[in-house]
Amino acid sequence: MASSGSNHENSTKHEQVLQYIQNLKIGTKLSVRPIAKALGVSEGTAYKAFKEAEASGIVSTKERIGTVRIDRKRREALDQLTFGEVAEIVEGRLYGGAAGLEKTLHKFVIGAMELDAMLRYIDEGSLLIVGNRVGAHRCALEEGAGVLITGGFEPSEEVIALADERALPIISSRHDTFTVASMINRAMYDRLIKRKIMLIEDIVTFSRPADVLKVGATVFDYHRLSRECGYSRFPVVDERGKVVGMMTAKDAVGAPEEGEVERLMTKHPITAAPNITVPSAAHTMAAEGIDLLPIVDRHRKLLGVVTRQEVLDAMRFAGKQPESGETFEDLMWTGFMASAMQGQHELGIAYKGAITPQMSGALGMVSEGVLATLMTQAARKMIRETIKRDYSLESMTTYYVRPVQIDSEITIIPRALEMSRKFTKLEIEVNDNQGLAAKAMMTAQMIDPY
Repeated sequence: MASSGSNHENSTKHEQVLQYIQNLKIGTKLSVRPIAKALGVSEGTAYKAFKEAEASGIVSTKERIGTVRIDRKRREALDQLTFGEVAEIVEGRLYGGAAGLEKTLHKFVIGAMELDAMLRYIDEGSLLIVGNRVGAHRCALEEGAGVLITGGFEPSEEVIALADERALPIISSRHDTFTVASMINRAMYDRLIKRKIMLIEDIVTFSRPADVLKVGATVFDYHRLSRECGYSRFPVVDERGKVVGMMTAKDAVGAPEEGEVERLMTKHPITAAPNITVPSAAHTMAAEGIDLLPIVDRHRKLLGVVTRQEVLDAMRFAGKQPESGETFEDLMWTGFMASAMQGQHELGIAYKGAITPQMSGALGMVSEGVLATLMTQAARKMIRETIKRDYSLESMTTYYVRPVQIDSEITIIPRALEMSRKFTKLEIEVNDNQGLAAKAMMTAQMIDPY
């Protein structure tokens, strides 16, 4: 009993630290030791609370900046960089304006012109990238913009005070202007790509309570809930809301109405985190033959549920969206075009394109990895264009018959050897002007129509 009381006390102190952090003003810097001392808890308890707060998105810890209380990040703003993230990207040091680290920037301006001309481009939410020009620093802050000083120069005390007053970060980086601009531009494109990747948290309404059974419920409760909502699969949760099992129609068959679900349910059920991708959830549900997946936090506390239909609807929507054009796969596939194959199976499609110098490997020929990627891209394009489906790759055996020269024109021919609702087996050939250059045998799990 003494051990149970000690655990409860630690849990209460942990929640006390979390509540204290939540009540702090946005932009407040915080650290473990002072908070542990102020609240009379151990540094270990405070540290665990810090980590949970960071996972929840209410604090952010960055090198050279420290831990700062932030507003909870919104998935919708994922494609926008914050000033704090810019500071981390350019290996910068923060001098002032910590309260504005979580503000987002919509553009950056390079200060390589006269001050009057520069001011025409600076507005609220922008970032001025400039060298040791004190007047430009001050004017940018007055216009509502953050400042990134290049070359390792330090801002003046006056400018630091103004940055704190306006809650606008002023950062210094040892890199030159061209380098930091390139770093930020690359990060912006990476964020744009990530924004296009649909996650489970984008399609699940966590504010809507899920239909669940609680520990202690009976088979009678299961049948009643099933009639009310029309489903046959429900998470079973304990008094803390943690998922401890899954109750299905199969578990209830032949069981007495007064039987407890805790004795009949499937223990340790399959669950998923909210930040997994929608295709990953689709693959899990297809492989396990389930039509409802509980979404849990890292403590297995139930956040919501997602149905297979919701996942498929999301994939259909994603499949209709334009490609980002910025991933390595997209760039490699640029220039390849589909053409019908005369006299071949009705699913036969050939993809023709050129091997560019960027695709070369160590020996000056096309990289084997690039060639394998082109073959998987051709297979995916063929399946999408012919039967409107997608797949998750399970295995691929590749044979490289001979090297392919740079600037060669190649033709990639994917053929479906076997295809069912759940699996597919494909043969993929790569030909250049000398004939067969590479071949692959692929097996994959089919994903329902998008």
